[in-house]
Amino acid sequence: MTATPGPEGYETSTDPARIDVPQVHRWLSEQSYWAAGRSLATVESAIEGSRCYSAFSADGAQAAFARIVTDGATFAWICDVFVGGDHRGLGLGRHLVGTAVADLTAMGVARVVLATRDAHEVYRPLGFGALPDPSMWMLIDNRRT
Repeated sequence: MTATPGPEGYETSTDPARIDVPQVHRWLSEQSYWAAGRSLATVESAIEGSRCYSAFSADGAQAAFARIVTDGATFAWICDVFVGGDHRGLGLGRHLVGTAVADLTAMGVARVVLATRDAHEVYRPLGFGALPDPSMWMLIDNRRT
């Protein structure tokens, strides 16, 4: 997918050349709880190594962003979902994640995860739920707090 209609007045794109990287960096590093202080170089590298989904307003401005880390065959992690303040409440986050899930499903990816502190009800209608056995999952977290 390159560009498709999104919620009314918005366009969804997977074209990495269209991403407003400085805007995405500001959102993640200054406004998100999970990537506070993330460097521009890290955001650029993460974008280069991922499938990215963007929503653009009618004037072409970046309105929302989501990043997918995947092998394209068995597993995907949806992360860095962010909707710009002026565009919240319109379903853009759910739309981007839903579009990504549909694309991943079409590719045959059977396991998709995401983590959220406060948007469970945004993603539950897309089929996301609690891990069936969280005791199976392990984590190394070397982020500096």
